[in-house]
Amino acid sequence: MRDMIAYCGLDCEKCDAYIATVNDDQALRERTAELWAALNGAPIRPEHINCEGCRASGLKTVFCESLCGVRRCALERGVETCGRCPELGSCPAVGAIHSGSPSALENLRG
Repeated sequence: MRDMIAYCGLDCEKCDAYIATVNDDQALRERTAELWAALNGAPIRPEHINCEGCRASGLKTVFCESLCGVRRCALERGVETCGRCPELGSCPAVGAIHSGSPSALENLRG
């Protein structure tokens, strides 16, 4: 499994926060902050858009670092990803992600 697959199976390399961080792209940070603020009804600013990957050491967005229940659960269970969890098929949190992004489930299985 690639290192840049998040605990839930999303591909961090396709995330705008990751792309903006690795390319130091301030314009992408600004667009992403504006979009995420509107989608989440939260005060997200460009300086919040820095992430080096969910499972990687280093920078993470506030959501990924401390608010993501899937990441928190995987860390508590000590699993590499949700794909290694015996409750993958019945987990409502990761199931919600997979219903909107079927490729995330494929990433966990592949």
